[in-house]
Amino acid sequence: MKITREFLKKLPKTDLHVHLDGSLRISTIFDLAKEQNIELPAKTEEELKKIVCCDSACADLPEYLRGFGVTLSVLQTKESLFRVAYELAEDAAEENIRYIEVRYSPILHTQKGLKLTEISTAVIDGLRAAEKKFNIKTGVIICGIRNMDPSTSVRLAELAIAFKNQGVIGFDLAGAEFDNPAKHHKEAFDLALKNNLNITIHAGEAYGPESIHQALHYCGTHRIGHGTRLIEDGDLMNYVNDHRIPLEICFNSNLHTKAVKKLEEHPLSFYLDFGLRVTINTDNRLISNTTLTDEYYDVYKILGLSYPEIKLIIINGFKSAFIPYHERVKLINKALADLEKIEKEALKKKIEIEEKI
Repeated sequence: MKITREFLKKLPKTDLHVHLDGSLRISTIFDLAKEQNIELPAKTEEELKKIVCCDSACADLPEYLRGFGVTLSVLQTKESLFRVAYELAEDAAEENIRYIEVRYSPILHTQKGLKLTEISTAVIDGLRAAEKKFNIKTGVIICGIRNMDPSTSVRLAELAIAFKNQGVIGFDLAGAEFDNPAKHHKEAFDLALKNNLNITIHAGEAYGPESIHQALHYCGTHRIGHGTRLIEDGDLMNYVNDHRIPLEICFNSNLHTKAVKKLEEHPLSFYLDFGLRVTINTDNRLISNTTLTDEYYDVYKILGLSYPEIKLIIINGFKSAFIPYHERVKLINKALADLEKIEKEALKKKIEIEEKI
């Protein structure tokens, strides 16, 4: 079965790993900068795109992170946070993403005096407004930051707990992975787990399997953000597989941050063959200049996955969602029904083409 980008776009999907501050529209950055009287480092959208967007030539993680200085500069008001949250859900729904978990760290949006509670409410309200208009369900994951004082992570865990059942569905640890061990933030995760909050942690991207080990055994994570270097420790990989711990793979982002040298060398295929619960996600739609459809299409083209493998990854995404079991079952059953319908239409179309020939 030859798979087209248009076919992949039709498929119901999830995006479990996408950063709010890395997924703005370029046009929105200009609008917000004008409203807030902020000077941008470029005068046109094309020029700004060259500054904030990455491609295969991206040298390293610091270069990848450069664009966040621009995006965060315009995300310091309640109105801007509401708008970008709404637009992110709108963009996701446009490519038939049925469920999206939006992550961000509220502490990064306090430069102009906003309170953490105001920030949280603005993002949740933006996503809920989008849910009312588009065919999408959303959740928020609040991020602690590795390279900040662990006490900040505790504050953010408290915030996530306060907004649990009001839009927040999980707690994360993001930021510079190298030389900033997850175990230093154990207090925050103990608090989150004590309050039955879902946990996901960036690990195994810029540092090796030891980072994943800490995320699992010190911080009690339920999912692994990236996990690109899990392949370096077979015993740990078996543990992750046996316990069905999902991996939030961000294919193109892993190249941009140099977690892999070439996309052809990405371990995703091996993980899938080995039986790991692999999911595909965007990470940062703007910074990596991507969509979820692009991610699936690139995986298909570069790694040569079959349609059954792509379908399995899609279902893995729905299975791994941080939502109550009964809601998750409904999402899965609807996705399976829609996938079957799309498959039949594609098969019928192929038969019609062959008959005409």
